[in-house]
Amino acid sequence: MEKVGMGSSGTRSVVIWRVCNGLMSTFFALATYVQVNDPDAGLWMVGYGLPAGLCALTCWNPRVTETLPWRHLADLHVMICSAVVAVLGWTLYKQQITDVFQQEEGREFSGLMLTLVWLLLSRHSGRAPVGALRLSAAIAITVFPLVTWLYFYVHRELTTSWPSHCRSAL
Repeated sequence: MEKVGMGSSGTRSVVIWRVCNGLMSTFFALATYVQVNDPDAGLWMVGYGLPAGLCALTCWNPRVTETLPWRHLADLHVMICSAVVAVLGWTLYKQQITDVFQQEEGREFSGLMLTLVWLLLSRHSGRAPVGALRLSAAIAITVFPLVTWLYFYVHRELTTSWPSHCRSAL
């Protein structure tokens, strides 16, 4: 594994990690913004706004993930997201929903799962080794929501069955 700040590949790893966090911060901020039309907007704005802020901090200073306030906020958010993901996942399972993006619970489940996975991936990322596995996962996770959002934006006919508050934000 390569060390942070050692050689050009270590510097490149830090730059890639910071870019991924910057893009995820932007995505989570955008997800926060589009909640403005949701009936329970405050809840979801906190759910996406907190990861947006944590990602912005990590983009600005990757070693911030080793500070106690960052870890406590991230751990608390992971704990709450885990509980809500479990409830939403059980709901989706009991209703036998297979096309998750066509149901509001499925989109909420996917968004929270994304925040959960990203925060777990970011945990202890400020330590010295920034390995290829973490970077590969970060790139894949960063590209997925942006491509998915773009896909649904281009193919608006897929969103016709969504509630109006899901179609009118952007």
